[in-house]
Amino acid sequence: MNLEMTYAQFGVRPPVQKPIPEFLLEMSEEGIRKLISDHYDAVKKSDIYFLFPQDDAEFEKAKIHSSDFFIQICGGPAYFNTNRGAPQMVGRHAPFAIDAKARERWLELYRPLIEELTESGVTETSLYSFWGYLNIFSIWMINTQS
Repeated sequence: MNLEMTYAQFGVRPPVQKPIPEFLLEMSEEGIRKLISDHYDAVKKSDIYFLFPQDDAEFEKAKIHSSDFFIQICGGPAYFNTNRGAPQMVGRHAPFAIDAKARERWLELYRPLIEELTESGVTETSLYSFWGYLNIFSIWMINTQS
């Protein structure tokens, strides 16, 4: 797989396309929750961990909130809206100084996890669709110049 990363120009928010419905069908809610949990576990060992909750219980809650968001964005039940209100992710991330480098690191931590999903039968079409969403969505979270 060639999971390319789009260059992020500060202050520019390119249009975002949601993942195709097949991604959720192929992954299942449980599979998405595992993917997000594995990503958070990688984040915890990384140089961007400081951007995430430091308390273990809060960190685990963040995994659930993130999973709820991604399940919803992929066409599943509106868990995030039900439990947290409208996503408004730019506003939710505003308190954290996220620069292009942190965004790139966050995405890089997803790359091996997505690539290994081909071994469990998730099609490359679905994986590219999800990566495409992450790639552009993450640009929107940048709120600090490098």
